Amino acid sequence: MTLAFTLDPEVTPALREDVLSLWADVSNAGGPVGFVAPVTADDVRPELVKHFVAMAEGRTRLLVGRDASGTVAATAFLSFNTHRLMRHWLWLYTVMVHPRHHGRGYGRDLLAAAEDAARGLDGIEAIRLTCRGGHGLERFYGSCGYKEVGRVPGAIRVAPGDDRDDIFMLLPLM
Repeated sequence: MTLAFTLDPEVTPALREDVLSLWADVSNAGGPVGFVAPVTADDVRPELVKHFVAMAEGRTRLLVGRDASGTVAATAFLSFNTHRLMRHWLWLYTVMVHPRHHGRGYGRDLLAAAEDAARGLDGIEAIRLTCRGGHGLERFYGSCGYKEVGRVPGAIRVAPGDDRDDIFMLLPLM
């Protein structure tokens, strides 16, 4: 079974709540998506609103993966670089697969769908993302074709005395 991916789905109240729940669930399962557990939907909501504002302004696109029941199981945000000298690549943000779907290859499917979406955009030559060290994500992204291109040691403080590296990854599309 695979996920059905949609780029730029209609943003309905149900979709907003599904993405909000996904983000909270991923965070509470220890996923490094901008929060440290425990979080509530109310903690996550302001960040999600920022993503939706960027979507409304045309700066960001949403990729949603739904499972066989139609439930949002994975998401990623593709954000255009606004700097005039860097518009040939985009950022991939908030890459999430629901914990109940881990181990099924959905993360790879999500990254492949994001790559396909980026290839369909005029002038985009690469995808950049960052990930939090200490989770082995750089190995996962590396196995999907991304290359580590930078690392800032201790840049992410998840708790006092627990600093993680901020790892920059790049996937050339050319």
